[in-house]
Amino acid sequence: MSNFLPNSLVKKLGTNPLFDTNAFIKIHEEGIRATAIRLNPNKLEDCPFPNTGQVPWCSAAYYLQDRPVFTLDPLFHAGAYYPQDASSMFIDHINQSLNLHAYSIRALDLCAAPGGKSTLLNSSLHAESLLVANEIIKTRVTILQDNLMKWGNANTVTTNNDPAAFNRLPGYFDLMVVDAPCSGSGMFRKDADAIDEWSEANVRLCSERQQRILGESLSALKKDGYLYYSTCSYSEEENEDIVDWLLDSGEFESIEIPIDENWGIDHTTSAKHHAHGYRFYPHKLGGEGFFIAVLKKIGEQETFNRKRIKPEKSDVPKGILNKWVADEDNLHTFLHHEDVYVFPKMYENDLKYLQNVLYLKNAGTNVGKLNRKELIPSHALALSNHLKRGFQSVELSLEDARNYLRKENVALDAIPANIQGWAIASFQGQSLGWMKVLANRINNYYPKELRIVNL
Repeated sequence: MSNFLPNSLVKKLGTNPLFDTNAFIKIHEEGIRATAIRLNPNKLEDCPFPNTGQVPWCSAAYYLQDRPVFTLDPLFHAGAYYPQDASSMFIDHINQSLNLHAYSIRALDLCAAPGGKSTLLNSSLHAESLLVANEIIKTRVTILQDNLMKWGNANTVTTNNDPAAFNRLPGYFDLMVVDAPCSGSGMFRKDADAIDEWSEANVRLCSERQQRILGESLSALKKDGYLYYSTCSYSEEENEDIVDWLLDSGEFESIEIPIDENWGIDHTTSAKHHAHGYRFYPHKLGGEGFFIAVLKKIGEQETFNRKRIKPEKSDVPKGILNKWVADEDNLHTFLHHEDVYVFPKMYENDLKYLQNVLYLKNAGTNVGKLNRKELIPSHALALSNHLKRGFQSVELSLEDARNYLRKENVALDAIPANIQGWAIASFQGQSLGWMKVLANRINNYYPKELRIVNL
């Protein structure tokens, strides 16, 4: 047995005759972890790092040979990629297998912070889908909002609600992703403190919490909609047993997802209903511990009344966004206090529905603040995929880009003579934020709360 892993956990895993206990212990003792990133397809086509390997179940994801200091990479701050454990990226393969990239849907990521799965869904689903990303913990919802902002799409809503609040939207979502809070055994290599916090009592407590979260929110899933249930735990009580508990209701059926046997993923079945599940072990593949199962709702479900709401006249002055925002005809504009937002026009009614029953932290893209009849552009617009193409920009060197991200001065001699007024600070063609070029100085508009510190 291991000297530091919980013996009761290792012993239980070892009851499976196909489980390689020695290899499992060894990979934890070595402490070597795979580092992976997933590209933002609206910003990057090619991986910016050398000597990479493809993550086999996610086409836009790559293993890195070394782990860089991401906070010193301007491309990270531009939202050009997202560092994420490769195991979690299996959701992309599920979406492709279920053809959910082929048509627009309404999706909910119920336990979404810090945003890895939300940004993945935002890229992997159809571009006209609506994504609601929820986080119950207030201190974590801000980083979720920031990561979705960096990803740059207006078809997202960030919410801060208890899962029970979504019962007010019966039959509303085509897809629910519930990456449930768990005992965290799959993260032992990533977070050593999780080993000390793990106990069988905590596993039971997490299982009860998972049932509460699911039981209080699943009416929001429409009939024939899909549930992705996942944890970063190895314990059956939090994984297969929860899936069996869901199937006990008669409201769901288990869905099998095809996998390549060379990927190293374990295809498991639950004890009671023989439901399909997928386990990821770090000694068998490049990723941390992970479990996921896919269920389809087959029970009848009351449907949210989507009565048409009469469109309200926008308070945004006509023409003010012409030079800033692309594709205006497909965007709904609205004011929140003095801030101008854009949101997909096809979901204008949905925004009203959501506002009526949920606490919204953010909806769409904050374009900027109205100052009399002038727009002061927001940082979100600088990173947005809806920013009008061809906006004047200043390409910065790595040193100047890092100075910009520290909110320090950028040298005047770095600015071409023909640039005046608002301009995008960019690095390798990727937008970092705004600067304003004046006759004798440059004003750095990078948000103070996002600035990086010297390392």
